[in-house]
Amino acid sequence: MGFTIGGIREMRSGTRRRGRGAGATAVAEYTGLWGWAVAPGARAAAGACSCGDSACAAPGAHPLDFAPEVPPGATLTMATEAWAKVPGASMMLPAGRTFDVLDVAEAAGRRALVRMERMGVPLGPVAVTPAGRTQFFVAPGAAAGLPALLYRMGWDDADLDLRALGPGAYVTAPPSDRGGLGPVRWLRPPAPDTAAAPPQARLLLGTLAYICHRW
Repeated sequence: MGFTIGGIREMRSGTRRRGRGAGATAVAEYTGLWGWAVAPGARAAAGACSCGDSACAAPGAHPLDFAPEVPPGATLTMATEAWAKVPGASMMLPAGRTFDVLDVAEAAGRRALVRMERMGVPLGPVAVTPAGRTQFFVAPGAAAGLPALLYRMGWDDADLDLRALGPGAYVTAPPSDRGGLGPVRWLRPPAPDTAAAPPQARLLLGTLAYICHRW
């Protein structure tokens, strides 16, 4: 995918020496190590979005429509050149390609995560947002297949605070700010064995639905 983890560490040192921004280094990690595209995103302050639209429906939580994505496999040099054109942009990750996302309330998500780790359930990256949501990265197709999965598991009629994000959706990548509320953080950061091939949603969904229903 362009370079190794060791190479990233070396480049971080070089980045500091050459004055390159930390944002470009983070972008290069996502593209080069994990094989994810990164879209420059808007920022928000005092409820106003940097996109300039006073009626913006998602202040500080959407890609900038004029800025191209940095593609998977992009090097540090490529990321630096791209990010220099959008100073201060947040990092947005497109769902529906390498991964979909199961999004639940933070408290329920944290509790479910602890239970799944104890059970040895395969897990991919897991993030927590400043808006109080936990986001589980799962294999693509979860958004389209969620209604059928819930039906087969008997949760289709339950009032669950659980949704899936797929094609067309973007999530804010740590450590970027989302909506002016603060940074998104990893509860489980990406790892080589799960970033490019996260688990199928069905492996997590039973526990998530059970916890969400009880919460």
